[in-house]
Amino acid sequence: MGRLFGTDGARGVANSELTCELAMKIGRATAMVLTDSTHKRPRVLIGMDTRASSEMLEAAISAGLCSVGADVLLLGVVPTPAVAFLVQKYQYDAGIMISASHNPCEYNGIKIFKSDGYKLPDALEEEIEAIILDETVVPPVKIGGDVGRVTTSEMPIFDYITHLCSTVDYRFNNMKIALDCANGSSSITAPEFFMQMGAECDVLANEPDGVNINDNCGSTHLENLQKYVVEHGLMAGFAFDGDADRLLAVDENGDVVDGDKIIAICAKDMKERGELDGDAAVVTVMSNMGFHKFCADNDIHCEITKVGDRYVLERMLEKGYAIGGEQSGHVIFLHHSTTGDGEVTAAQVLQTMKRTGKSLSELAKCMEVYPQVLKNVRVSNIGKVRFASDEEIKKAIAKAE
Repeated sequence: MGRLFGTDGARGVANSELTCELAMKIGRATAMVLTDSTHKRPRVLIGMDTRASSEMLEAAISAGLCSVGADVLLLGVVPTPAVAFLVQKYQYDAGIMISASHNPCEYNGIKIFKSDGYKLPDALEEEIEAIILDETVVPPVKIGGDVGRVTTSEMPIFDYITHLCSTVDYRFNNMKIALDCANGSSSITAPEFFMQMGAECDVLANEPDGVNINDNCGSTHLENLQKYVVEHGLMAGFAFDGDADRLLAVDENGDVVDGDKIIAICAKDMKERGELDGDAAVVTVMSNMGFHKFCADNDIHCEITKVGDRYVLERMLEKGYAIGGEQSGHVIFLHHSTTGDGEVTAAQVLQTMKRTGKSLSELAKCMEVYPQVLKNVRVSNIGKVRFASDEEIKKAIAKAE
Protein backbone atom coordinates (compact mmCIF):
# COMPACT_ATOMS: atom_id res chain seq x y z
CA MET A 1 0.00 0.00 0.00
CA GLY A 2 2.99 2.39 0.15
CA ARG A 3 2.65 4.71 3.15
CA LEU A 4 -0.15 3.29 5.28
CA PHE A 5 -1.85 6.54 6.25
CA GLY A 6 -2.84 9.17 3.72
CA THR A 7 -4.79 12.41 4.23
CA ASP A 8 -7.86 10.44 5.34
CA GLY A 9 -6.50 7.38 7.11
CA ALA A 10 -5.40 4.03 5.70
CA ARG A 11 -7.25 2.95 2.56
CA GLY A 12 -7.05 0.25 -0.12
CA VAL A 13 -8.82 -2.66 -1.76
CA ALA A 14 -10.18 -4.76 1.11
CA ASN A 15 -8.60 -8.20 1.53
CA SER A 16 -5.96 -7.35 -1.11
CA GLU A 17 -4.25 -4.15 0.00
CA LEU A 18 -6.08 -3.57 3.26
CA THR A 19 -5.90 -7.12 4.61
CA CYS A 20 -7.16 -8.60 7.87
CA GLU A 21 -3.54 -9.06 8.93
CA LEU A 22 -2.82 -5.38 8.39
CA ALA A 23 -6.04 -4.33 10.14
CA MET A 24 -5.10 -6.46 13.16
CA LYS A 25 -1.62 -4.87 13.21
CA ILE A 26 -3.17 -1.41 13.09
CA GLY A 27 -5.38 -2.35 16.04
CA ARG A 28 -2.42 -3.66 18.03
CA ALA A 29 -0.20 -0.67 17.25
CA THR A 30 -2.98 1.76 18.10
CA ALA A 31 -3.54 0.10 21.46
CA MET A 32 0.20 0.18 22.18
CA VAL A 33 0.42 3.91 21.43
CA LEU A 34 -2.67 4.62 23.52
CA THR A 35 -1.34 2.60 26.47
CA ASP A 36 1.94 4.50 26.36
CA SER A 37 0.19 7.88 26.26
CA THR A 38 -2.64 7.27 28.74
CA HIS A 39 -0.84 4.85 31.12
CA LYS A 40 -4.06 2.90 31.55
CA ARG A 41 -6.16 0.23 29.88
CA PRO A 42 -7.36 1.98 26.69
CA ARG A 43 -10.99 2.14 25.63
CA VAL A 44 -11.70 2.35 21.89
CA LEU A 45 -14.98 2.57 20.03
CA ILE A 46 -15.37 1.32 16.45
CA GLY A 47 -17.91 2.32 13.81
CA MET A 48 -18.23 1.10 10.24
CA ASP A 49 -20.04 1.70 6.97
CA THR A 50 -22.17 -0.79 5.04
CA ARG A 51 -19.53 -2.50 2.86
CA ALA A 52 -19.40 -6.28 2.88
CA SER A 53 -15.79 -6.11 4.10
CA SER A 54 -16.48 -3.78 7.03
CA GLU A 55 -17.53 -6.50 9.48
CA MET A 56 -14.47 -8.55 8.55
CA LEU A 57 -12.15 -5.62 9.22
CA GLU A 58 -14.05 -4.72 12.39
CA ALA A 59 -13.31 -8.21 13.73
CA ALA A 60 -9.63 -7.96 12.79
CA ILE A 61 -9.12 -4.51 14.33
CA SER A 62 -11.00 -5.55 17.47
CA ALA A 63 -8.81 -8.64 17.80
CA GLY A 64 -5.68 -6.53 17.51
CA LEU A 65 -6.87 -4.02 20.09
CA CYS A 66 -8.03 -6.65 22.58
CA SER A 67 -4.88 -8.75 22.19
CA VAL A 68 -2.82 -6.00 23.84
CA GLY A 69 -5.40 -5.13 26.47
CA ALA A 70 -7.72 -2.48 25.00
CA ASP A 71 -11.48 -2.65 25.57
CA VAL A 72 -13.69 -2.13 22.52
CA LEU A 73 -17.21 -0.79 22.06
CA LEU A 74 -18.74 -1.72 18.70
CA LEU A 75 -21.10 0.95 17.35
CA GLY A 76 -22.17 -0.97 14.25
CA VAL A 77 -23.09 0.99 11.13
CA VAL A 78 -22.80 4.72 11.85
CA PRO A 79 -21.59 7.82 9.98
CA THR A 80 -17.96 8.82 10.39
CA PRO A 81 -18.88 12.05 12.23
CA ALA A 82 -20.84 9.95 14.73
CA VAL A 83 -17.58 8.29 15.75
CA ALA A 84 -15.96 11.71 16.15
CA PHE A 85 -18.84 12.91 18.33
CA LEU A 86 -19.28 9.76 20.42
CA VAL A 87 -15.60 9.35 21.30
CA GLN A 88 -15.87 12.72 23.08
CA LYS A 89 -19.28 12.12 24.64
CA TYR A 90 -18.35 8.73 26.07
CA GLN A 91 -14.82 9.87 27.01
CA TYR A 92 -13.10 7.05 25.15
CA ASP A 93 -9.39 7.16 24.35
CA ALA A 94 -9.85 6.77 20.60
CA GLY A 95 -12.46 6.13 17.94
CA ILE A 96 -11.94 4.11 14.76
CA MET A 97 -14.07 4.31 11.63
CA ILE A 98 -13.98 1.59 9.00
CA SER A 99 -14.94 3.14 5.67
CA ALA A 100 -13.64 4.13 2.25
CA SER A 101 -16.01 7.08 2.07
CA HIS A 102 -17.18 7.77 -1.52
CA ASN A 103 -15.15 4.93 -3.11
CA PRO A 104 -16.61 1.74 -4.67
CA CYS A 105 -17.53 -1.20 -2.44
CA GLU A 106 -14.33 -3.17 -3.01
CA TYR A 107 -12.34 -0.49 -1.18
CA ASN A 108 -12.26 0.09 2.54
CA GLY A 109 -10.32 2.19 4.97
CA ILE A 110 -9.45 2.90 8.60
CA LYS A 111 -9.64 6.37 10.15
CA ILE A 112 -8.60 7.01 13.75
CA PHE A 113 -9.90 9.82 15.95
CA LYS A 114 -8.40 11.11 19.18
CA SER A 115 -10.34 11.39 22.42
CA ASP A 116 -11.27 14.99 21.54
CA GLY A 117 -12.96 13.93 18.30
CA TYR A 118 -10.28 15.19 15.93
CA LYS A 119 -8.42 12.96 13.50
CA LEU A 120 -5.00 11.73 14.59
CA PRO A 121 -2.20 14.16 13.75
CA ASP A 122 0.51 13.05 11.33
CA ALA A 123 2.99 12.44 14.17
CA LEU A 124 0.77 9.84 15.89
CA GLU A 125 -0.09 8.14 12.60
CA GLU A 126 3.63 7.89 11.86
CA GLU A 127 4.23 6.40 15.32
CA ILE A 128 1.57 3.74 14.69
CA GLU A 129 2.95 3.08 11.23
CA ALA A 130 6.51 2.74 12.56
CA ILE A 131 5.39 0.06 15.03
CA ILE A 132 3.63 -1.88 12.27
CA LEU A 133 6.60 -1.75 9.91
CA ASP A 134 9.27 -2.52 12.53
CA GLU A 135 9.55 -6.30 12.56
CA THR A 136 11.64 -6.21 15.75
CA VAL A 137 8.74 -4.86 17.80
CA VAL A 138 7.14 -7.58 19.93
CA PRO A 139 3.51 -6.71 20.83
CA PRO A 140 2.89 -6.90 24.59
CA VAL A 141 0.10 -9.47 24.25
CA LYS A 142 -2.12 -10.03 27.27
CA ILE A 143 -3.50 -13.22 28.78
CA GLY A 144 -6.33 -14.13 31.13
CA GLY A 145 -8.29 -11.22 32.54
CA ASP A 146 -5.93 -8.69 30.97
CA VAL A 147 -7.25 -9.44 27.47
CA GLY A 148 -9.51 -6.65 26.24
CA ARG A 149 -13.28 -7.06 26.18
CA VAL A 150 -15.71 -6.35 23.32
CA THR A 151 -19.15 -4.89 24.01
CA THR A 152 -22.01 -3.55 21.90
CA SER A 153 -24.74 -0.98 22.55
CA GLU A 154 -27.77 0.40 20.71
CA MET A 155 -27.70 3.73 22.56
CA PRO A 156 -24.87 5.52 20.68
CA ILE A 157 -26.82 5.97 17.45
CA PHE A 158 -29.67 7.63 19.36
CA ASP A 159 -27.23 9.87 21.23
CA TYR A 160 -25.80 10.95 17.88
CA ILE A 161 -29.25 11.77 16.46
CA THR A 162 -30.00 13.78 19.61
CA HIS A 163 -26.78 15.69 19.00
CA LEU A 164 -27.80 16.41 15.40
CA CYS A 165 -31.12 17.82 16.60
CA SER A 166 -29.25 20.14 18.98
CA THR A 167 -27.36 21.78 16.11
CA VAL A 168 -30.41 23.55 14.63
CA ASP A 169 -32.65 26.33 15.94
CA TYR A 170 -35.62 25.80 13.64
CA ARG A 171 -37.93 22.89 12.95
CA PHE A 172 -38.31 21.89 9.31
CA ASN A 173 -42.10 21.60 9.24
CA ASN A 174 -43.63 21.82 5.75
CA MET A 175 -40.21 21.43 4.11
CA LYS A 176 -40.42 18.69 1.49
CA ILE A 177 -37.03 17.20 0.67
CA ALA A 178 -35.33 14.11 -0.72
CA LEU A 179 -32.43 12.31 0.93
CA ASP A 180 -30.01 10.11 -1.04
CA CYS A 181 -28.25 7.98 1.56
CA ALA A 182 -25.82 6.32 -0.91
CA ASN A 183 -26.83 2.92 0.58
CA GLY A 184 -24.33 3.83 3.25
CA SER A 185 -23.91 4.96 6.84
CA SER A 186 -26.64 7.62 6.77
CA SER A 187 -29.34 5.13 5.77
CA ILE A 188 -30.73 5.04 9.33
CA THR A 189 -29.60 8.29 10.92
CA ALA A 190 -30.48 10.82 8.19
CA PRO A 191 -34.17 9.86 7.70
CA GLU A 192 -34.66 9.63 11.47
CA PHE A 193 -33.01 13.00 12.14
CA PHE A 194 -34.82 15.00 9.49
CA MET A 195 -38.19 13.42 10.22
CA GLN A 196 -37.72 14.13 13.94
CA MET A 197 -37.16 17.77 12.96
CA GLY A 198 -40.45 17.84 11.07
CA ALA A 199 -39.27 17.58 7.46
CA GLU A 200 -41.30 15.60 4.92
CA CYS A 201 -38.67 13.22 3.55
CA ASP A 202 -38.56 11.03 0.50
CA VAL A 203 -35.63 8.68 1.02
CA LEU A 204 -33.58 7.19 -1.81
CA ALA A 205 -30.76 4.61 -1.75
CA ASN A 206 -31.23 3.53 1.86
CA GLU A 207 -31.28 -0.24 1.36
CA PRO A 208 -27.63 -1.30 1.73
CA ASP A 209 -26.75 -4.86 0.78
CA GLY A 210 -22.97 -4.75 1.25
CA VAL A 211 -22.09 -4.04 -2.38
CA ASN A 212 -24.41 -1.21 -3.49
CA ILE A 213 -22.78 1.54 -1.44
CA ASN A 214 -22.11 4.59 -3.69
CA ASP A 215 -23.35 2.54 -6.68
CA ASN A 216 -25.07 5.04 -8.99
CA CYS A 217 -26.21 6.96 -5.94
CA GLY A 218 -24.97 9.37 -3.32
CA SER A 219 -22.86 12.49 -3.70
CA THR A 220 -20.82 11.09 -6.60
CA HIS A 221 -23.89 10.21 -8.71
CA LEU A 222 -26.49 12.96 -8.46
CA GLU A 223 -28.50 12.24 -11.63
CA ASN A 224 -31.27 10.20 -9.99
CA LEU A 225 -31.68 12.71 -7.17
CA GLN A 226 -31.82 15.65 -9.59
CA LYS A 227 -34.55 13.96 -11.61
CA TYR A 228 -36.50 12.93 -8.51
CA VAL A 229 -36.52 16.39 -6.93
CA VAL A 230 -37.87 18.02 -10.09
CA GLU A 231 -40.44 15.31 -10.88
CA HIS A 232 -41.86 15.39 -7.34
CA GLY A 233 -41.77 19.17 -6.89
CA LEU A 234 -39.54 19.09 -3.81
CA MET A 235 -37.76 22.05 -2.19
CA ALA A 236 -34.33 20.40 -2.23
CA GLY A 237 -32.44 17.14 -2.33
CA PHE A 238 -29.43 16.12 -0.25
CA ALA A 239 -26.93 13.44 -1.25
CA PHE A 240 -24.49 11.92 1.22
CA ASP A 241 -21.46 9.77 0.46
CA GLY A 242 -20.89 6.30 1.87
CA ASP A 243 -19.84 7.37 5.36
CA ALA A 244 -21.89 10.61 5.42
CA ASP A 245 -19.04 13.00 6.09
CA ARG A 246 -19.69 14.87 2.85
CA LEU A 247 -22.80 16.26 1.22
CA LEU A 248 -23.92 17.81 -2.05
CA ALA A 249 -27.31 19.44 -2.55
CA VAL A 250 -29.77 19.79 -5.42
CA ASP A 251 -32.10 22.79 -5.63
CA GLU A 252 -35.77 22.75 -6.61
CA ASN A 253 -34.81 23.09 -10.29
CA GLY A 254 -32.50 20.08 -10.19
CA ASP A 255 -29.32 22.17 -10.27
CA VAL A 256 -26.35 21.03 -8.20
CA VAL A 257 -25.28 23.07 -5.19
CA ASP A 258 -21.72 21.92 -4.49
CA GLY A 259 -19.47 22.40 -1.48
CA ASP A 260 -18.25 25.83 -2.60
CA LYS A 261 -21.81 27.13 -2.90
CA ILE A 262 -22.87 25.53 0.39
CA ILE A 263 -19.99 27.26 2.19
CA ALA A 264 -20.89 30.55 0.49
CA ILE A 265 -24.58 30.28 1.43
CA CYS A 266 -23.86 29.42 5.05
CA ALA A 267 -20.92 31.82 5.49
CA LYS A 268 -23.05 34.72 4.22
CA ASP A 269 -25.85 33.81 6.62
CA MET A 270 -23.43 33.34 9.52
CA LYS A 271 -21.84 36.73 8.88
CA GLU A 272 -25.21 38.45 8.83
CA ARG A 273 -25.94 36.88 12.24
CA GLY A 274 -22.51 37.70 13.69
CA GLU A 275 -21.47 34.03 13.90
CA LEU A 276 -18.76 33.97 11.22
CA ASP A 277 -15.69 33.91 13.45
CA GLY A 278 -12.95 36.08 11.98
CA ASP A 279 -15.26 36.92 9.06
CA ALA A 280 -13.43 34.16 7.17
CA ALA A 281 -13.92 30.84 5.40
CA VAL A 282 -11.31 28.18 4.61
CA VAL A 283 -11.24 26.34 1.27
CA THR A 284 -8.69 24.39 -0.78
CA VAL A 285 -6.81 25.15 -3.97
CA MET A 286 -9.56 23.28 -5.85
CA SER A 287 -12.26 25.80 -4.96
CA ASN A 288 -13.89 27.66 -7.83
CA MET A 289 -12.75 31.19 -8.64
CA GLY A 290 -16.35 32.24 -8.20
CA PHE A 291 -16.02 31.51 -4.49
CA HIS A 292 -13.09 33.88 -4.20
CA LYS A 293 -15.10 36.61 -5.92
CA PHE A 294 -18.02 35.89 -3.58
CA CYS A 295 -15.71 36.40 -0.60
CA ALA A 296 -14.35 39.66 -1.99
CA ASP A 297 -17.87 40.97 -2.70
CA ASN A 298 -19.05 40.10 0.82
CA ASP A 299 -15.97 41.25 2.75
CA ILE A 300 -15.14 37.69 3.83
CA HIS A 301 -11.51 36.63 4.12
CA CYS A 302 -10.74 33.51 2.06
CA GLU A 303 -8.07 31.20 3.48
CA ILE A 304 -6.65 28.64 1.04
CA THR A 305 -5.05 25.27 1.90
CA LYS A 306 -3.87 22.26 -0.05
CA VAL A 307 -6.40 19.55 -0.87
CA GLY A 308 -7.78 17.55 2.05
CA ASP A 309 -10.31 18.33 4.77
CA ARG A 310 -7.54 17.57 7.28
CA TYR A 311 -5.68 20.67 6.12
CA VAL A 312 -8.84 22.77 6.08
CA LEU A 313 -9.52 21.79 9.69
CA GLU A 314 -5.93 22.49 10.74
CA ARG A 315 -6.19 26.05 9.37
CA MET A 316 -9.59 26.58 10.99
CA LEU A 317 -8.23 25.55 14.37
CA GLU A 318 -5.04 27.58 13.90
CA LYS A 319 -6.89 30.79 12.99
CA GLY A 320 -10.08 30.27 14.99
CA TYR A 321 -12.43 30.17 11.98
CA ALA A 322 -15.90 28.62 12.10
CA ILE A 323 -16.53 27.27 8.59
CA GLY A 324 -14.46 25.65 5.88
CA GLY A 325 -14.49 22.80 3.43
CA GLU A 326 -14.06 21.45 -0.04
CA GLN A 327 -15.95 21.69 -3.31
CA SER A 328 -16.54 17.92 -3.06
CA GLY A 329 -18.89 18.46 -0.12
CA HIS A 330 -16.69 18.08 2.94
CA VAL A 331 -17.92 21.05 4.97
CA ILE A 332 -16.89 21.65 8.57
CA PHE A 333 -19.02 23.70 10.96
CA LEU A 334 -16.66 23.97 13.90
CA HIS A 335 -19.41 25.24 16.22
CA HIS A 336 -21.13 21.87 15.81
CA SER A 337 -18.58 19.22 14.82
CA THR A 338 -14.90 18.34 14.84
CA THR A 339 -15.02 16.92 11.32
CA GLY A 340 -17.10 17.13 8.15
CA ASP A 341 -20.67 16.02 8.82
CA GLY A 342 -23.06 15.69 5.88
CA GLU A 343 -26.16 15.65 8.06
CA VAL A 344 -25.11 18.79 9.95
CA THR A 345 -24.37 20.44 6.60
CA ALA A 346 -27.79 19.59 5.16
CA ALA A 347 -29.45 20.87 8.33
CA GLN A 348 -27.55 24.17 8.15
CA VAL A 349 -28.66 24.65 4.54
CA LEU A 350 -32.30 23.92 5.43
CA GLN A 351 -32.05 26.22 8.44
CA THR A 352 -30.78 29.04 6.21
CA MET A 353 -33.69 28.45 3.82
CA LYS A 354 -36.12 28.54 6.75
CA ARG A 355 -34.58 31.62 8.32
CA THR A 356 -34.41 33.67 5.12
CA GLY A 357 -37.58 32.40 3.49
CA LYS A 358 -35.62 31.92 0.26
CA SER A 359 -35.48 28.88 -1.99
CA LEU A 360 -32.21 27.04 -2.39
CA SER A 361 -31.82 28.33 -5.94
CA GLU A 362 -32.21 31.91 -4.70
CA LEU A 363 -29.62 31.38 -1.99
CA ALA A 364 -27.21 29.78 -4.46
CA LYS A 365 -27.21 32.94 -6.59
CA CYS A 366 -24.86 34.52 -4.03
CA MET A 367 -22.00 32.85 -5.91
CA GLU A 368 -21.37 32.68 -9.63
CA VAL A 369 -19.61 29.52 -10.82
CA TYR A 370 -16.70 30.20 -13.19
CA PRO A 371 -15.59 27.68 -15.85
CA GLN A 372 -13.36 25.07 -14.26
CA VAL A 373 -12.06 21.60 -15.15
CA LEU A 374 -11.11 19.10 -12.45
CA LYS A 375 -9.93 15.62 -13.43
CA ASN A 376 -9.33 12.63 -11.16
CA VAL A 377 -6.77 10.13 -12.43
CA ARG A 378 -7.00 6.68 -10.83
CA VAL A 379 -3.61 5.16 -9.94
CA SER A 380 -2.53 2.46 -7.53
CA ASN A 381 -1.39 3.43 -4.04
CA ILE A 382 2.19 2.54 -4.98
CA GLY A 383 1.77 4.55 -8.18
CA LYS A 384 0.81 7.65 -6.20
CA VAL A 385 4.25 7.70 -4.57
CA ARG A 386 6.02 7.23 -7.92
CA PHE A 387 4.00 9.89 -9.73
CA ALA A 388 4.43 12.41 -6.91
CA SER A 389 8.22 12.22 -7.26
CA ASP A 390 8.36 12.18 -11.08
CA GLU A 391 10.34 15.20 -12.30
CA GLU A 392 8.35 15.70 -15.52
CA ILE A 393 5.05 15.65 -13.62
CA LYS A 394 6.43 18.07 -11.02
CA LYS A 395 7.52 20.45 -13.81
CA ALA A 396 4.09 20.27 -15.47
CA ILE A 397 2.36 21.05 -12.17
CA ALA A 398 4.69 23.96 -11.46
CA LYS A 399 4.07 25.36 -14.95
CA ALA A 400 0.29 25.13 -14.53
CA GLU A 401 0.48 26.89 -11.16
